[in-house]
Amino acid sequence: EGAMTDGFEEVWQDREIKFDQAQSALRLRRGEFQIDSINSVEDTKGNNGERGILIVTNLRLIWTSAKSARTNLSIGFNCVSSVNIRQVNSKLRGNCQALFVMTRFNSTRFEFIFTSLVKNSPRLFTTVQAVFKSYETTKLYRELKLRGAIIRDKELVMLPHEQVYEKIGGIWNLSSDQGNLGTFIITNVRTVWFAVLAENFNVSIPFLQMKSINVRNSKFGQALVIETTVSSGGYILGFRADPVDHLEEVYTQILNLWKIFSSTPIFGVEQTVEEKQGDPKDNFVPRTEDDVEIVEGDDIEPCLLYQPDGEKEL
Repeated sequence: EGAMTDGFEEVWQDREIKFDQAQSALRLRRGEFQIDSINSVEDTKGNNGERGILIVTNLRLIWTSAKSARTNLSIGFNCVSSVNIRQVNSKLRGNCQALFVMTRFNSTRFEFIFTSLVKNSPRLFTTVQAVFKSYETTKLYRELKLRGAIIRDKELVMLPHEQVYEKIGGIWNLSSDQGNLGTFIITNVRTVWFAVLAENFNVSIPFLQMKSINVRNSKFGQALVIETTVSSGGYILGFRADPVDHLEEVYTQILNLWKIFSSTPIFGVEQTVEEKQGDPKDNFVPRTEDDVEIVEGDDIEPCLLYQPDGEKEL
């Protein structure tokens, strides 16, 4: 019953790399916001000599060619393994510094190189590096964590912008035959359970990774069952409450907070750009493109343009 059917489309924006997508895939999803938009950026690896616009959001990098909106990249921060600055040769700027973004997606490695065509403009480097760092250090908002260092002296180690709504004792985790007695802490971004006798025996379940929540019968009697998404390991976690009438209350509380979260998700990534002039809330509006007939040429598959050097098939 708590399967949020109306609701939360699984988030792919930070977890995938996409090439040459329709404009709809570049629209920002709920909870995604634009941190910076940098004009005159060249995609030096795949479209050397072509200027475009680079949008940095809290989940991904979006590059769109100025010449044709159909030539674009969407690079999720979860796929990024490193961000570096190196010398490169650009058709539009000659020898200059560029941003190297190394990534891995579906066990394939891709290398992206972005060059700012505006001289002495470090924003391309500073923004992307700062946002990537913020993404890397806020994983507890987005990833299921088992046995983490998340409890100290029976209190939750809080994330920025996290608020605790409920702390409920007498909750048994049913992962082992005898069950373990512990406590639920329900916040605006996750549900956490930890064992009374060993606080490092715990689980932190972000609302982002919940697939369903139900109350059903188990061999232990009525149990609260939380199922997590495939991308977080597809766990099925069972809990029982003592006294049992707490169960319905816990279920309702988690379900309600999950619903609120789904309409206004918090991904944890901070806005890090020095405040620019103008209202940052002005949302990115993709350019509309004239209807053009696309004539198929002997075009190379776009993903092949971004193989790291030294790995090109001969």
